[in-house]
Amino acid sequence: MDRHTTPFYQRLSLVLISLTILTVGLFYGKGIILPILFAILLSMLLLPITNFFARKKFPKPLSIIVPLFLSIVTLGAVIYFLSTQVLNFLDDAPALRERITEVSASFQKWLTSSLNISVPKQNQYLKDTVENIKGEAPKIVGFTFLSITEMISYLVLLPIYTFLILYYRATIKVFFIRVFKNGDEDQVHEILSKSGTIAQQYITGLLIETTIVFTLNTIGFLILGIKYAIFLALLAALLNVIPYVGMLVANIMCMGITLITSENIRDALWVGIILAAVQFIDNNFGMPMIVGNKVRINALVTIIGVLIGGALCGIPGMFLAIPGLAVLKVIFDHVPDLQAWGLLLGDETEGAPKRTRIALPKLKHKSKTQKV
Repeated sequence: MDRHTTPFYQRLSLVLISLTILTVGLFYGKGIILPILFAILLSMLLLPITNFFARKKFPKPLSIIVPLFLSIVTLGAVIYFLSTQVLNFLDDAPALRERITEVSASFQKWLTSSLNISVPKQNQYLKDTVENIKGEAPKIVGFTFLSITEMISYLVLLPIYTFLILYYRATIKVFFIRVFKNGDEDQVHEILSKSGTIAQQYITGLLIETTIVFTLNTIGFLILGIKYAIFLALLAALLNVIPYVGMLVANIMCMGITLITSENIRDALWVGIILAAVQFIDNNFGMPMIVGNKVRINALVTIIGVLIGGALCGIPGMFLAIPGLAVLKVIFDHVPDLQAWGLLLGDETEGAPKRTRIALPKLKHKSKTQKV
């Protein structure tokens, strides 16, 4: 049956069923699928370096192992640096506990004077909350153990998957072409090429943007003399990877830590101002110049995609939402029946219908000298 004669409701039902199957499969199979997706992104990032070594007549396995090893060393250095900053922060735990007690006492006084809630009632509410947390302790422990297990699986499986994807990339490409052999082969080539390019450029741009945000945050915090300046700057830069939601969480966490570690409440306000200023620069100059031209997804779809990704797969899903939407948009734009979905994902100016100007006939006015 030709697609032009297929009823609209049937085509729409098939699209919605396909999206539902993908969503359900991702939710229940995320332990297997997510490492593969991260490996695909990493392989796209390493592909130019792999091709460079291949052109230099390196053996195929070695041309993959060298850039993969360098990426693992770089990631390990970042994790080590972050770990040292966290340990420095934890070294001051006794002093922080005293400071938390002081801040809590001040907060309780404020609640008593402003909302007329007595201190005993506040303590009772706090005690009830602690009891509830204790009741949920087994679930929390199980979740923590699961998170550690997933982290170990990522560390073990990610390099293996990345190596195999790069090693068999030609076979994978031929597979997709043969699967869609009834369609246009050139179109399949174009979709694969554009999807790989977008994923590669997005990850590269994101790394550059994260470095710039970290540098600006560090400079601002060091100028103000904020305690744990490098740790807070790195925390905010890493959370900034998650669009919209990440920076909000970063502001709350950084301001809260500064409020606890500083004697002056204005330091927390200045931290919020610096983060807001860096975010303004990043949104208006950094993102459009580095990442914006690569991924043309409108803000509404971005926020919804990030929230759905977080609901399905947690933080990894929030990170993968943007490149996933970008790849989906490339596919939608090249499939005639799905181009409307591609238009929905794009920004407001892309694909917008042009206004048609209707030429009205000119009225002929009779001159005063014309005879009636």
